[in-house]
Amino acid sequence: MSWYAVHTQPHAEARAAEHLTRQGYGVYLPRYRRWVRHARKRQIVQRPLFPRYVFVAFDRATTPWRPILSTVGVSGVVSDGEGPAPVAAEIIQNLRQRESEGGFDELAPAQRLRAGDRVRILEGPFENCLGRLVAASDEERVFILFELLGRTVRAEVAAAAIEAA
Repeated sequence: MSWYAVHTQPHAEARAAEHLTRQGYGVYLPRYRRWVRHARKRQIVQRPLFPRYVFVAFDRATTPWRPILSTVGVSGVVSDGEGPAPVAAEIIQNLRQRESEGGFDELAPAQRLRAGDRVRILEGPFENCLGRLVAASDEERVFILFELLGRTVRAEVAAAAIEAA
C-alpha cells in the first residue's frame, strides 16, 4: 500500500477523511493543537496541519482510486500526470511520530518572552537583527523595536520568528 495526497474542499478535511474511511481507504489527517479564544472562552482545538489535504493509503494496482474523486469533501487527488502521485511512507511515518509527540502543537504563547526582553529576528527581511520586545498583539504576532539606519523602528513579526538574544 502507498500513501497519496488528496485535495479537499475548504474546511472539509475531517468530513472527507470520515467518508474516505467509510469507503475502506486508510486515511491520515495530521493535526496540531492550539489555543483559540472565542466568545470569551479559551479552549484547545485541533486544526489540520496541511489545510485542504488528507493522506489516503491504498494499493493502486488492486484498488480503484477514481471513487475518491466523487467522495464528499474531496476536490481531487494530487497527481503526476499519469495518476495519483505517491507520498513516501517515511514522510507519513515521521509526521505521525512527530504529531504523537506534540511536535506541531502551538500551545506556548510567544516563547515565554516578556516586554523588554532582548530578541533576535530569525527570518524575513530583518533576519539576525537584534531588538527589544515591546508587546504581543496576539498569540502569533509580536511588536519589537530595533535600530535601522540610525533610527528606532517598530515592527510586527511572527512570534515563531524570534528568539531570546
